[in-house]
Amino acid sequence: MLVDNKVMVEIKAAKRLVEENEAQLLNYLKAPDIEVGLLLNFGTKAEFKRKVFDNLRK
Repeated sequence: MLVDNKVMVEIKAAKRLVEENEAQLLNYLKAPDIEVGLLLNFGTKAEFKRKVFDNLRK
């Protein structure tokens, strides 16, 4: 999900977040000019991660 063309939001419903979830978000941030991503998990325990990918191709 893209919010205001500035923040990429990835929503999960898993028991917990794993490295693969973070890697997927970083891959999403590499293609467009979006640099900030939020990974939200609404599984057993709600948790979130904020990732920033400095896109030097701008």
